[in-house]
Amino acid sequence: MATKDDVISVLRKCYDPEEDGKVDVRMTLTAPGCPASAYIHQDVKRKIEQLQGVKEATVNIVWDPPWTPEMMSETAKKQFGWGI
Repeated sequence: MATKDDVISVLRKCYDPEEDGKVDVRMTLTAPGCPASAYIHQDVKRKIEQLQGVKEATVNIVWDPPWTPEMMSETAKKQFGWGI
Protein backbone atom coordinates (compact mmCIF):
# COMPACT_ATOMS: atom_id res chain seq x y z
CA MET A 1 0.00 0.00 0.00
CA ALA A 2 1.40 3.40 -0.99
CA THR A 3 2.02 5.80 1.86
CA LYS A 4 2.15 9.58 2.01
CA ASP A 5 5.95 9.37 2.14
CA ASP A 6 5.99 7.33 -1.09
CA VAL A 7 4.04 9.99 -2.93
CA ILE A 8 6.11 12.85 -1.53
CA SER A 9 9.32 11.16 -2.56
CA VAL A 10 8.02 11.10 -6.14
CA LEU A 11 6.58 14.61 -6.25
CA ARG A 12 8.00 16.60 -3.33
CA LYS A 13 4.64 18.40 -2.83
CA CYS A 14 1.25 16.70 -2.49
CA TYR A 15 -1.95 17.48 -0.62
CA ASP A 16 -4.08 14.77 1.02
CA PRO A 17 -2.31 12.09 -0.99
CA GLU A 18 -3.97 8.86 0.12
CA GLU A 19 -7.59 7.74 0.25
CA ASP A 20 -8.69 4.19 -0.60
CA GLY A 21 -6.00 3.77 -3.24
CA LYS A 22 -6.82 7.15 -4.76
CA VAL A 23 -4.35 10.01 -4.77
CA ASP A 24 -5.40 13.61 -5.29
CA VAL A 25 -2.71 16.16 -6.10
CA ARG A 26 -3.07 19.90 -6.42
CA MET A 27 0.00 21.49 -7.93
CA THR A 28 0.95 24.76 -9.50
CA LEU A 29 3.39 25.55 -12.25
CA THR A 30 5.66 28.56 -12.58
CA ALA A 31 3.42 30.20 -15.21
CA PRO A 32 -0.01 29.58 -16.76
CA GLY A 33 1.54 29.47 -20.24
CA CYS A 34 4.14 26.85 -19.31
CA PRO A 35 4.83 24.92 -22.54
CA ALA A 36 5.56 21.75 -20.56
CA SER A 37 2.33 21.75 -18.54
CA ALA A 38 0.69 18.81 -20.36
CA TYR A 39 3.88 16.75 -20.09
CA ILE A 40 4.35 17.56 -16.40
CA HIS A 41 0.70 16.75 -15.65
CA GLN A 42 0.89 13.33 -17.33
CA ASP A 43 4.33 12.54 -15.88
CA VAL A 44 3.15 13.28 -12.33
CA LYS A 45 0.00 11.15 -12.81
CA ARG A 46 1.95 8.26 -14.33
CA LYS A 47 4.60 8.22 -11.61
CA ILE A 48 2.08 8.28 -8.78
CA GLU A 49 0.03 5.50 -10.37
CA GLN A 50 3.17 3.34 -10.47
CA LEU A 51 3.32 3.35 -6.67
CA GLN A 52 2.21 0.14 -5.04
CA GLY A 53 -1.35 0.40 -3.73
CA VAL A 54 -2.33 3.40 -5.84
CA LYS A 55 -5.32 2.61 -8.03
CA GLU A 56 -5.93 6.06 -9.46
CA ALA A 57 -4.28 9.47 -9.36
CA THR A 58 -6.02 12.73 -10.08
CA VAL A 59 -3.76 15.69 -10.78
CA ASN A 60 -5.20 19.19 -10.81
CA ILE A 61 -3.15 22.20 -11.83
CA VAL A 62 -4.16 25.19 -9.72
CA TRP A 63 -3.12 28.84 -9.74
CA ASP A 64 -4.10 29.78 -6.21
CA PRO A 65 -1.86 30.30 -4.43
CA PRO A 66 0.27 31.66 -7.27
CA TRP A 67 3.73 30.15 -7.61
CA THR A 68 6.62 31.99 -5.97
CA PRO A 69 10.29 31.04 -5.62
CA GLU A 70 9.67 30.40 -1.90
CA MET A 71 7.74 27.27 -2.94
CA MET A 72 10.93 25.70 -4.28
CA SER A 73 12.49 22.91 -2.27
CA GLU A 74 15.82 23.59 -0.58
CA THR A 75 17.45 21.25 -3.11
CA ALA A 76 16.07 23.27 -6.04
CA LYS A 77 17.14 26.55 -4.46
CA LYS A 78 20.67 25.21 -4.05
CA GLN A 79 20.75 24.15 -7.71
CA PHE A 80 20.09 27.78 -8.64
CA GLY A 81 22.58 29.08 -6.08
CA TRP A 82 19.87 30.73 -3.97
CA GLY A 83 20.08 30.83 -0.19
CA ILE A 84 23.57 29.42 0.04
